[in-house]
Amino acid sequence: MPAFPEAAARATRDATLRANLRHATHTIRDKRARAVAELADWPELRAAGKAVKDHTLRHLDHYLVQLEQAVTAAGGTVHWAADATEANRIVTELVRATGEREVVKVKSMATQEIGLNEALAEAGIAAYETDLAELIVQLGDDRPSHILVPAIHRNRAEIREIFAERMASWGRPAPEGLTDSPAELAEAARLHLREKFLRARVAVSGANFMVAETGTLVVVESEGNGRMCLTLPRTLISVVGIEKVVPTWRDLEIFLQLLPRSSTAERMNPYTSLWTGTAPGDGPSEFHLVLLDNGRTTALADRVGRQALRCIRCSACLNVCPVYERAGGHAYGSVYPGPIGAILTPQLRGTTSPLDASLPFASSLCGACYEVCPVAIDIPEVLVHLRERVTRQPGHRLERAAMAAAGYVLDHPALLAAAERAAARARRRLPRRLPGPGRAWTDTRALPEPPAEPFRDWWRRNRR
Repeated sequence: MPAFPEAAARATRDATLRANLRHATHTIRDKRARAVAELADWPELRAAGKAVKDHTLRHLDHYLVQLEQAVTAAGGTVHWAADATEANRIVTELVRATGEREVVKVKSMATQEIGLNEALAEAGIAAYETDLAELIVQLGDDRPSHILVPAIHRNRAEIREIFAERMASWGRPAPEGLTDSPAELAEAARLHLREKFLRARVAVSGANFMVAETGTLVVVESEGNGRMCLTLPRTLISVVGIEKVVPTWRDLEIFLQLLPRSSTAERMNPYTSLWTGTAPGDGPSEFHLVLLDNGRTTALADRVGRQALRCIRCSACLNVCPVYERAGGHAYGSVYPGPIGAILTPQLRGTTSPLDASLPFASSLCGACYEVCPVAIDIPEVLVHLRERVTRQPGHRLERAAMAAAGYVLDHPALLAAAERAAARARRRLPRRLPGPGRAWTDTRALPEPPAEPFRDWWRRNRR
């Protein structure tokens, strides 16, 4: 993947993509605003969610051990994965041990993060996505572009074409004469997936939350595909980031109010599935929990950046972000797009690649993302923090020198006044575009013209 500016430049030239994104994001955020406005105590819920997450992250070692003990006592098996390679190896070996060569999947950001589908395919195991949007992405050999609605960049006509051309190679073909009616598209997906649900013996999921107190895992969804995957197969394997743990059932109550309103604009999710280990004759007979680090403990060590781990994946920040609305999710080069991806991805992957180093700059710092975040992640603060980290790396010597010079001038009032007067006198002769490294800044915005008279001179003259 190229750096964000290059990828975004291509995306903004795609008129269809921009129209799809604009319509979808405006619709979702307007519905969310109405749903949130129904609760008089939304600010208190938001503060409570932030407090619980912060407490859990400070004591993560304790709650993860408690979770492991509770899951084990309930009949499950816990595996610890330091990185993507280890997590993929664990899941692949667990599936092979069952003798099966296909799995059904609940929508999961963690498994996308580690590239599980590709790892399973290399081992000869087919992984079938069962979420409607994920199915569209998979059939279209595409990548997700939104946390909540992975196929947000596709319109109905494009989806109909994907179903008609690709469904047959993955299983049951699309019905003859399929139109782009939402009802027909949903029915085609339902028929295609139903045979996979009834045949599958192994399922792979993530989890929205894990309750340390009881070892309970929680998945919230709107389609029912998750419920089918979590109850029908004999073996269930859940891959979950270590930050998804909450201490108690009472804490879970807070997030089951925050998440649906902030993501799908619903008072509660149509399907909230909870499971605790295994139970004879009820659901899967074998349960494995893979706890994934993959850079999370590195982020946890950063006092400013760790707040990104509070994220509950609601995607509200994406729907209000002017940069995401125009560039789309693919430009971020990560399974986590938008404002949250701009601060989470560089912490999980580091900032050594051109792409990851560019992500903290993929923002106007308008602060809209912070205003809608249900757990009060100060995304602009973390963006500025990560920008500072990037500029300490090789290749930013001129930028550091320019900032140091600006800091010196701003710290000396007489020198600043002289610079302002000089700029005012030369205002007609100043270039409209900056030279050298500064050209990137003026490629997309006009260089402000200095005023004819500095404010401090105007103030001194008029005050007299």
